[in-house]
Amino acid sequence: MNETRKHRRMALVVVVASSLAGPRAKSDVVADWNVRAGEIVVDAKLGAPHANRVLAIVQTAAYEAANAITRRYPAGGLQLDVAPGAAVDAAIAAANRATLARLLPAKQAAVETAYHAALALIADGPAKTAGIEAGERAAAAILASRIDDGAATGETYRPYTTAGVYVPTAMPAVPQWPQRKPWLMTSPAQFRPGPPPALTSASWARDYDEIKALGGKSSTRRTAEQTEIARFWEATLPPIYHGVVRSVTNLPGREVTQNARLFAAVAQAMDDALIAVMDAKYHYNSWRPVTAIRNGDIDGNDATERDPSWTPFIDTPMHPEYPCAHCILSGAVGTVLQAEIGEGTLPTLTTTSVTANGAARSWTKIDVFMQEVANARIYEGVHYRTSTEVGTAMGKQIGELAAAKCLGRLK
Repeated sequence: MNETRKHRRMALVVVVASSLAGPRAKSDVVADWNVRAGEIVVDAKLGAPHANRVLAIVQTAAYEAANAITRRYPAGGLQLDVAPGAAVDAAIAAANRATLARLLPAKQAAVETAYHAALALIADGPAKTAGIEAGERAAAAILASRIDDGAATGETYRPYTTAGVYVPTAMPAVPQWPQRKPWLMTSPAQFRPGPPPALTSASWARDYDEIKALGGKSSTRRTAEQTEIARFWEATLPPIYHGVVRSVTNLPGREVTQNARLFAAVAQAMDDALIAVMDAKYHYNSWRPVTAIRNGDIDGNDATERDPSWTPFIDTPMHPEYPCAHCILSGAVGTVLQAEIGEGTLPTLTTTSVTANGAARSWTKIDVFMQEVANARIYEGVHYRTSTEVGTAMGKQIGELAAAKCLGRLK
């Protein structure tokens, strides 16, 4: 590890630890642990589906631990008896530690470092002990409820081919995800959309020509700003969205359980969104632009012209095209945040991207944020316009479900 990266990680531990100090938990303690958990997940080199599952479990355990102590919201299905005066900051630390250590055993050292640095700044005594116990019990309960959610099911993807004919040998991502148990949805197919446009349709020709022009590696039609947006949203792991959530949780006047509940709602919605989108992707098995454009002469549409050497601006993700996964995530996150904020003034939403060298982007309207994510996937050359529209719509449906079930916000 180079010295710059080492110092950055040490600084993160100090930030997390210092934020957890004091006799009462600050409202941002959940956000501080969210930053650290996101760093650990990124360092674990998980793909986006697995990373979102891990953080959904982590954030749900943290919320249940905090709420068991503060009792700000109804207990729901998880009933925890907690000693009076238990320390919320200790409970959140213990919940993060227990879930991360169980789910990411290879990152045990990083988890323990953050945990013990945090506990060292909490006064010893019954409150600290009770808080740790509450966090550990909440983590154990959430882990037990998700142990059979289908994520560990062996994938059995069968490549499409004929006997003796070569096809690319890399296996696609998480083909078992459509069999997972959702957090909020009644089934993975609850929001499955209709099929993509017929290849003979005008809609298909429109989508084809747009991405062919804007999404190619050597495109002369993509502007400098569009290229910047494409690079920014090449990042797919949860921290790019959780940064947007922290724009809300860091607002003045928010309380620790309120923030824990919001992170849990967002994380569950994001995990369900990826279950739903993978269900649709593997159901329709739609081809990516790099395949379609190199085979534009066989789609039965005279309006699509083949380009035998076309390549996308970024590497194509290893799963079917329809619908857009990034779009379903932005739709879910934006809808939950809108429900949390209500009709009041929207704070500036800001996040950073590792694929854009840590650059930040900001939005003052949730719809603009969602649309930027959708546009980015076209500029990157990996999704058609219709797919982005359908993915965003699915995300909004899942966000509304999360708002109703987790936040009590009914339309």
